Amino acid sequence: MEKLIYLLWKKPEDTIEDFRRRLLDEQAEKLLAGGATRLSVEVADLGERAQGSPLFIGEGRTLSGAVSLWLECLDDRTSIETTLTSICSRKHGYLVTESIPRADHDRDWPDGETSPGVTVFTFFPKPDRVDDATFFERWHGSHTPLSLEIHPLWAYVRNAVARPVTDGAPPYRAIVVERFRELDDVLDPMRFFGSKDAIGRIMADLQTFVDMDQAHTALMTQTIVRS
Repeated sequence: MEKLIYLLWKKPEDTIEDFRRRLLDEQAEKLLAGGATRLSVEVADLGERAQGSPLFIGEGRTLSGAVSLWLECLDDRTSIETTLTSICSRKHGYLVTESIPRADHDRDWPDGETSPGVTVFTFFPKPDRVDDATFFERWHGSHTPLSLEIHPLWAYVRNAVARPVTDGAPPYRAIVVERFRELDDVLDPMRFFGSKDAIGRIMADLQTFVDMDQAHTALMTQTIVRS
């Protein structure tokens, strides 16, 4: 079983509501029919209140959505990518390895229903100044436990990129899905960080393995189409 993540940008003539409807109401079933055994969709449709958040950075400001899916074999992804291309102006696909430092074990809503809360969706490359061993040691060994300590995280999924699978995809090495129970957990700095001291700790730690001008973050809603 292999996990793929596709970063998606809607067509310019579509609203984000059009994009969400087409992705979830029209294309999700095609993705399942195309071989996806599990499917989760994120859409940047939280509206103006969320768009004003400083957590929208880099390409995250224009990202329309993301699809995470699992295939028996990534060689069989052609129909998946054809389906996504039909509703996107641009897409970047990645083969990833998933780890879940914190799972939402108390989930009580069905597949197909919009998940409560909000997703902070982040992706970034490995800086040239950092070798592989240091990158993963800092990300996994230092930043993950610090994030779990400081942020009011509901769930936390790390995706280490094995390689891009679409032409022209930027060489991102990390795709992170952080889930929060309420939008205010993210929009209120004191709820998100807890204290001014924590902001400094988080930023100092990030800068040991991330070039912040190359990091990209969006706020999105989540729908687990098939778990």
